[in-house]
Amino acid sequence: MNEKDFVELAAGAALHSLSADDERRYLAALAEHPEWEDTVDEDAATAASLADPVEPVTAPAHIRSALLAQIADLPQDGGTRSDPDATSAITDAPVATQSDAIDARAEQKPKQRRWTRSVFALAACLAVLVGVGIGAVALNQQLNPPASVVALQEIEAAGDAEQATVALDDGGSATAHWSASVGKAVLVADGIPTPAEGETYELWFVRGDAPVSAGVFDVDGGDATALLTGEMQAGDAIAVTVEQAGGSPTGQPTTDPVIVIPTA
Repeated sequence: MNEKDFVELAAGAALHSLSADDERRYLAALAEHPEWEDTVDEDAATAASLADPVEPVTAPAHIRSALLAQIADLPQDGGTRSDPDATSAITDAPVATQSDAIDARAEQKPKQRRWTRSVFALAACLAVLVGVGIGAVALNQQLNPPASVVALQEIEAAGDAEQATVALDDGGSATAHWSASVGKAVLVADGIPTPAEGETYELWFVRGDAPVSAGVFDVDGGDATALLTGEMQAGDAIAVTVEQAGGSPTGQPTTDPVIVIPTA
């Protein structure tokens, strides 16, 4: 047995998932190669860490489903998937050649499964990331980034991407990103104060003297990335006002803008 085969068995042993035959092969290899004990210790430590108590946190169902889907997609027959053409060839072959075809396929089939360690790693990710709240949040953000982040990435990748930045009174900054070809605009604010309870920030496209509401947004620790709703037109300025929670009840600004970014 080579070391690569042993690594697979060691992962299975740490998870207590070896068959009786694989268990015998694993113990025999370990007795023959004591220098591989480090691999056993590392896998045992990893498996033990999965059992460490953590405060239960219910992660979004799609996170668990996404990881389990990856596990389910791993080949269960030594890293190869069934080949319908090959199966058909054996079935349709003359009787005299069927045994030769079967023997050929048997020779090509790996003797040792190669998916144990992948399952080991994915199981660790599932247990640790879902079991720890902050990990679940981070994974959720990676699997499902906010629409504003997706829009910002689309704009930055566009050939006609443009941006304009203004300084805020409190020392922060606000940058408008837009692209005519993408048809979207995003405001990124850094160091913007959190609005008072019962208030929110509202975005506006300002066309001449006519403001058009472009949605409201929240602030997280002084930072905000907000996708403006509606269609931006050439020459529009982007403004932000402080309004009551939910946005202006009149559809028009009720306060002076705290941010104004010209785009022309």
